[in-house]
Amino acid sequence: MGLILKDRIKETSSTTGQGTLTLGGAANGFRSFADIGDGNITYYCIVDGNTFEVGVGTYTASGTTLSRDTVLQTSAGNTTKITCTGNQEVFVTQPADKNAHNGKAYGYANLFG
Repeated sequence: MGLILKDRIKETSSTTGQGTLTLGGAANGFRSFADIGDGNITYYCIVDGNTFEVGVGTYTASGTTLSRDTVLQTSAGNTTKITCTGNQEVFVTQPADKNAHNGKAYGYANLFG
């Protein structure tokens, strides 16, 4: 399936450990990962207390899960999955190093040189 990015997608999760996250529903004012579509991949960020993980994951509608396929960055400065404590938020993000935007394509040449 394809890489899908959507705005305002954020859910809670009570999963513990380093495995696939079971999603607990959209946070107030946000949309759920269901908008990504079953079997599609997306960039995600998990925030668990003072730790975070940014990566690529696959959303599965059955069981409403998000797999943690590839970790791109963590708060520890490595690519090892964080250990979730059971009280985390997970949301769709756009990793800075995966963004091709340089400003000039959108007429912002004066702002970005």
